[in-house]
Amino acid sequence: MPNSSDFNRAHGFVAALNDGTLGLLAAAILLVSAVVWSAHGPNVEKTDFSLTYVGAKLVHEGFGHQLYDIGLQKEARDSLFRHPSPLFFEHPPFEAVLLAPLAHYPFRRVYLLWALFNVAVCLLLMIILRSYLPWPREDLGYIAFWLLFAPLGIAIYQGQSSVILLAVYALAFIELERAREFRAGIALGCGLLKFQFVLPFALIFLCLRKWRLLCGFATTATILGVLSLIGVGWQGMTGYARFLLTIGNNPENISYGSGVDMPTVHGFVYAILGHWLSSSELTVVVGFLSLLLLGWVARRWQTQEKSSFKLMFAASIAASLVAGWHMFSHDFSPLLLAMFLAAAHLSSVRSPSVRATISATLLIFWTFPIYFLCVAGHCLFLMCPILLLFMYATVRAAQHAIEVSAALSRYVEAE
Repeated sequence: MPNSSDFNRAHGFVAALNDGTLGLLAAAILLVSAVVWSAHGPNVEKTDFSLTYVGAKLVHEGFGHQLYDIGLQKEARDSLFRHPSPLFFEHPPFEAVLLAPLAHYPFRRVYLLWALFNVAVCLLLMIILRSYLPWPREDLGYIAFWLLFAPLGIAIYQGQSSVILLAVYALAFIELERAREFRAGIALGCGLLKFQFVLPFALIFLCLRKWRLLCGFATTATILGVLSLIGVGWQGMTGYARFLLTIGNNPENISYGSGVDMPTVHGFVYAILGHWLSSSELTVVVGFLSLLLLGWVARRWQTQEKSSFKLMFAASIAASLVAGWHMFSHDFSPLLLAMFLAAAHLSSVRSPSVRATISATLLIFWTFPIYFLCVAGHCLFLMCPILLLFMYATVRAAQHAIEVSAALSRYVEAE
């Protein structure tokens, strides 16, 4: 791990024949080969992208106003695939509208195009973020940690939009680093394709009274809202609202995503107390706990100086994920940015317990078999406490950074 003086010293990739360039080339070959193989594999119809394709197909064929009709989705799904996934398309309408032109082409071809797009975004993020992430110092190690993070690979294979969500958080982070709050809000608004995570994140900035960021966020939200309205109409919009309520009231239904398979406050509370609470009571309890959690993070950020910005941003990513109601293993993807930020500051944390907690949670997050075991055992909700521990320890690390900064300032003044 780097020492504290290295925390703000990051370097970008150098365009030359070196370890970093060769590592990026190897990563590109590996990822492109994997998605080409997946596109021609026998299980591609069972990926999550098949649901996205169904949504795009319905809009493309003029059924946008009935996009969230479960019967129609099932009929379209069963007609397109021999072995369809049991899930339904539940993303916002604008995603299906934007992808509708691609539905003119066969599924496997569209899956390959989308997977290659996700790979390109992933590689581009590796390059762009290297200038902001000083850990690890070795470029090959940095690339290896990207490839070892299982949720990212799962997102690419499943054809999910979680890679885009990682890009959204990354762009917001970069723009805030440059003190461009309005642009950060514009970028954050693009994450509304996974609104269950971006809205809690935006709520933290609402508590911080970051009005310029929120104006940018509202601008993007308005554009996407109008696009959704044009694509599916009022009937489709109200149908989506009813569909979301149905999902929230049926956390045990595997077709909507079983609650125990979600590492969120909602999934954890459902797994522990679901047998004793009604759906409305569960909603109230989870809503209260989530708001309490987000408020706690926002209040700690209000007391921080600029030196702890990166750590508080990392903690806020974790808080927004765990407060999201609907989360699967691939949705961990944005956490990768938070993990790199926390790891970079680890050795400067004075508290052994905080340092040990962050180290342990990072080890768990980067141990890829854990995700597959949790999914196979339908116990991904057990990752919720790990996310909470990471969030709490990262906030504590930010407080320690303030203490170090204050002590240094006093020393300079005394000199």
